[in-house]
Order: sequence, then structure tokens, then C-alpha cells
Amino acid sequence: MPQNKKLKGNHENSEPGGEGWPWSKAAQNLAPSLASPQWSPGPLGRAISIGSRLDTDPSQSDRSELVPNAKTKLYHRRWIMLFLFSAVSASNSFMWLQYGIISNIFMRFYDIDSLAIDWLSMIYLLTYVPLILPVLWLLDNRGIRDVVLVGAAFNCIGAWIKIGSADPNMFPITFFGQFVCSVATVFVLGIPSYLASVWFGEKEVSTACSIGVLGNQLGIAIGFLVPPILVPNVEDMDELAHHIQVMFYITAGVATLLFILVVFVFQERPELPPTQAQATARSIPPEQYSYTASILRLLRNRAFILLIITYGLNVGCFYAVGTLLNRMIIEHYPGEEVNAGRIGLTIVIAGMVGSLICGIWLDKTKTYKQTTLAVYFMSLVGMIVYAATLSLGHLWVVFITAGALGFFMTGYLPLGFEFAVELTYPESEGTSSGLLNCSAQVFGIIFTICQGKIIDRFGTLAGNIFLCVFLLIGTVMTGRTRNTSISLTNKPGRRG
Repeated sequence: MPQNKKLKGNHENSEPGGEGWPWSKAAQNLAPSLASPQWSPGPLGRAISIGSRLDTDPSQSDRSELVPNAKTKLYHRRWIMLFLFSAVSASNSFMWLQYGIISNIFMRFYDIDSLAIDWLSMIYLLTYVPLILPVLWLLDNRGIRDVVLVGAAFNCIGAWIKIGSADPNMFPITFFGQFVCSVATVFVLGIPSYLASVWFGEKEVSTACSIGVLGNQLGIAIGFLVPPILVPNVEDMDELAHHIQVMFYITAGVATLLFILVVFVFQERPELPPTQAQATARSIPPEQYSYTASILRLLRNRAFILLIITYGLNVGCFYAVGTLLNRMIIEHYPGEEVNAGRIGLTIVIAGMVGSLICGIWLDKTKTYKQTTLAVYFMSLVGMIVYAATLSLGHLWVVFITAGALGFFMTGYLPLGFEFAVELTYPESEGTSSGLLNCSAQVFGIIFTICQGKIIDRFGTLAGNIFLCVFLLIGTVMTGRTRNTSISLTNKPGRRG
């Protein structure tokens, strides 16, 4: 796909002034400001991607003026911003699964049914849908620092609320605390691709995005592993309440530390832009950007709509598997709560490796559609193999098949973000990522409820076949996705 190489990561094509880079009138009129050797943040300290500031209509562009190079620089502290954000994301995603992976213990402790415990996970998915558009508006108008700061604050508050719920009669309190934590998810889940564009160079942006997504997966991995260790399945309710309270105190302490670090360490953007694309983005006045128009343009992009659906199908399946993993393992391997957590850990660790490999691969090859399609197909294969081997009676086989499933299904997450940004250039990375995540939450709720009901009535095999069917549909739709929005414009990468 040669047009992709022109659009992203190709340094030669990122030099302004080359043939085939149609600039908007706004960018041309502001070209003299790009020659300034120093850059200062705008009034709100915002760092907007090039996509949210440039006109995409080639018929309105003028090739007669060339935009001079601006001074760019990569700062070492970009890695601090990335890893601090990843830690906040990890803390939040840990609390998503701290109930579900030991669902049988919490069902007994609070005397609730399986659907109620599933909602402690699904509330994360439900909250995202109505809040994502306001948060995207906040991201465009206030900047990345304010968004991450608010997310860390909600995460911290929710964690402290749950400390008061370590009692069999306090299920409403624990649900409210989980709801507050779920609000934090809206502020952090779509940030990786945006943060990567703001702080990182064109040759490392996909890798940085993968690391940002990897932080979320690390939290899920810890959420699979730690709760079964901290909260053993003991009969004495007072002892069980003590173990639960210890877990809640640890999570609240970590969330508080991260909030303090965000307040004092996390920065909006570097003094000098990392790429020419970011330099140009800073020069475009905010009044020339319409958030509503950007959303409408994305929703008229047929290729992006297909990706919204396919991303939702894949990640929705992952959410369902993660939420219901304890129930599936316990049905075939009673008393193996700790191993259920370890299997979940295997899924996510393998997926973290897959995410990192996919990010590095994209930075080197720029083969977005081919890589996305291949990983999607292998996610389907992994799900089929996992479903077929779950009931064989050998836990070591489940570890292997679950790891293979996680490698591809979790490895798909950053691919979806990166493919979306290529399909929607020059729109904002935060907006496209937010819409993808919104789709994932909707499908996650649907798949979790439906698969849970199918497992209760027909068993785990039928429930997993249900997911396989939708992964097959997603694979076919991914194969039909075309890069029409890119091939119709001969532009350099929106990050390079």
C-alpha cells in the first residue's frame, strides 16, 4: 500500500514544500509563523493534531506557496509522560476486573447473582457511551493535561469510595465506587494515539501508541493476577471482608500516588513540536476548527464506519471473555480461581507482547490494512481453538490456547487506533479513537450479557461459538475496508 508510506512515517514526504502536498488557505496564510525558531504554547496550552486544523479538500488548496521548515525537537521527558499516563490507565483498568476474576467470591460475599457481578464490569462499558462526546470536546478545548488530570482524579475518588464497601451489606456503595472509576475510563482510554502524536517523532509514533495501550493491558493483567491472591476463597465472612478491604486500600493508595504525580509532573506538550505536522497544527487558530463538523465528517467516512463496527466486534469479544473468564474456567475446573486469574494474566501478557510487536511493525512497514486484517483473522482462529480446547480437562492446554488468543486479540487494540488515524486523516486522533472505543463499549455490553445467558443455558462452548460468529463477520468486513480517504489525497503523514 504505497500511499500509506507517503502518509505516515516517511521522512522524505514529511518535508514541506514537496509536490503533492495541498495546503489549505489557512495554513498558507500562517506560513510565515512557521519560520520562527521558537514555539510557545497557546492560551490553553493545547496540542492539537494536524488533522484537526487542515482543510482536506484538494480543490481548495493552492500549491503555489511552500511552507518553510519549523524547528522541531524530541525531548527525553516524552517517555515520562507516556509511562505516567500508562500507569494511570493501568490503575483504572485493574479496578475494572478486580471483581470479575473472583466473581464467585464476591457473589457469596454480597449475596448477589451472576448478572449483578457482571454489571460491576459492564458499568465501565456503559458509562463510556454517553460521556465520550463531552470528553472529546474537552480534549479539543482544554488539552490533554486537563483530561488526564480529571481522569486520575475520578480514579482516585472511586477507589477511596470502595474502601467503605468491604461489608456484605454494602454492595450499593461498591457499585457506586465502581461507577466513579468507570467515569475515569472515558478520560484515559482514547488518549494513547493523541499523546503519541503530540510528544513523539514520526518514526516512533506507532510504538508509543502501542505502549500507551499496553499500560491499559498491564492493569488488566494485574487485575487477573492479584485479586485471587489478595482475596482467597475463605469461609469466614469477617476474614473475607478483611482481605477485600486490604485489596481496596492498596488500589486506593496507588491511585492517590498517581493522581499526585499527574498534578506535578504531567505536561500538556513540549516547548518545540516533535514533527513538522505538529508545528503546522500549532499555527492554525482554534477558531478555524469545528468540533461538530469533525464528528460529522468522520461519520460520513464509509471506511471509518466499517472500522468502527469491526473494532467494536473484536474488542467487544475481548471484554466479554475477560468479564466471564472466571465463570468459564470454574465450570470446567472447579476450585481453580487462582489459575483462572493466571490464565487471564497469560491472555493479557501475550497481548502486550503482540501490541508492542504490532506497533514496531507498523513503524517500519506502514502496512496498516494488511496487518490489521491478518491480526483480525488470527484472532478468529485463536477464538476457535480456545473454544474447542477449553473443556478437554487439561489446564496447560487452556494456558497455551488462551495465550495465543490474547496475543492476537489484544494485539489488535493499537492496530485499530493506528488504522483509524490513517483512514480519517486529517481529523483529530483523539476523536477517532474515542468513537472506536465507544463502539467497543456498546458491543462489549451486548456480548457480555448475551454470552453470559448462553453459558448459563447451553454451556461455555455455545457461548464461545457465539463470539466466533461475530469475529468471522468482523474479519470479512475488515477485508472490505478500503483506504479511500487516503488514496484520494496525496499528503504527508499526519504525524510526520
